[in-house]
Amino acid sequence: MKKQRAFLKWAGGKYGLVEDIQRHLPPARKLVEPFVGAGSIFLNTDYEQYLLADINPDLINLYNLLKAEPERYIAEAKRWFTPEYNRKEVYLDIRAQFNKTGCDSEDAIFYRSLAFLYMNRFGFNGLCRYNKKGGFNVPFGSYKKPYFPEAELEFFAEKAKRATFICESYPDTFRRARKGSVIYCDPPYAPLSTTANFTSYSGAGFTLDDQAALADIAEKTAYERGIPVLISNHDTTLTRRLYHGAQLNVVKVKRTISRNGAGRNKVDELLALFAAQ
Repeated sequence: MKKQRAFLKWAGGKYGLVEDIQRHLPPARKLVEPFVGAGSIFLNTDYEQYLLADINPDLINLYNLLKAEPERYIAEAKRWFTPEYNRKEVYLDIRAQFNKTGCDSEDAIFYRSLAFLYMNRFGFNGLCRYNKKGGFNVPFGSYKKPYFPEAELEFFAEKAKRATFICESYPDTFRRARKGSVIYCDPPYAPLSTTANFTSYSGAGFTLDDQAALADIAEKTAYERGIPVLISNHDTTLTRRLYHGAQLNVVKVKRTISRNGAGRNKVDELLALFAAQ
């Protein structure tokens, strides 16, 4: 099967790790993802069913809209991918409008979903970041000609027929999982150093306490409920300590957040599998 790209650009997306993750995912009928992000693992696996969750309502609203009305959404989104929209003042205007628009009607959700894809493709480096007040704050990207991912949107919409998308926190998603499922977790990564501090994906951040709580719930889910859990994270002393009850595998991956290419070095990642023998 040809590797399938997500339609969203996504910092920390798992496209480059797809084969490694496929290799370490135990067989199951259903894949559960509590941190679905751009969905590279969903797009490149073949389970009967998917339960895909994220704490970001804009992401999940977009996925549900694309699943329900693919032709309408794709046709409307395409109109934004023209030279007149590729200007800083237009981007900032749409971003301001997005931050003023609530989710209290179908029209509002539709507008936010169009703006979300637009800002993802025209904003800097595929970042998805909100300030503490919940305002999207990624700067303009200054790209020559942002790509409209029409084929990727169509593929996602077709595959979404097998998926349920839910906006909720990861403990709630773990509670929904049943025997016959496997859970894959791609949480916001633990910092490589004390100065590396890219948080604020959801406005609240993902703390070291959250990292420990996730490891704890993964271990209990695997060994008490018999549902295997695979987690990817940076390979650090902290994560090795947190995942001491798991089978650990190390893979190398290229990091692509850095503004200059020279900063995009290969780093070690851990794939931690909690599974009853």
